Amino acid sequence: MESKELLEQAREILDSKKAVDLKTIATTTQTIIADYFLIATGTSSTHVRALADELEASLKAQGVTARGIEGRTTGWILLDYGTVLVHIFTKDQREYYNIERLWE
Repeated sequence: MESKELLEQAREILDSKKAVDLKTIATTTQTIIADYFLIATGTSSTHVRALADELEASLKAQGVTARGIEGRTTGWILLDYGTVLVHIFTKDQREYYNIERLWE
């Protein structure tokens, strides 16, 4: 799956599960780590875990497996899909780390 298509699929999945404040950052000119960051907020730590679980399961059903997943027990879960990194935060964690500021 191409980067842009993967990004759009992930965005649709998170949006359908009521993720808040979805934001995409194109990082191709800033780093070789990934082409895009997709940032989302869950309404609670339980919602954050549910969003990550749904994203992982839905993409896996399409044949796309995460290279790694970090932070399952915290307020910030990172799903690494190679060209797309998905960050799912609680509101407090997103405000604290403010990764948008770092990458824009």
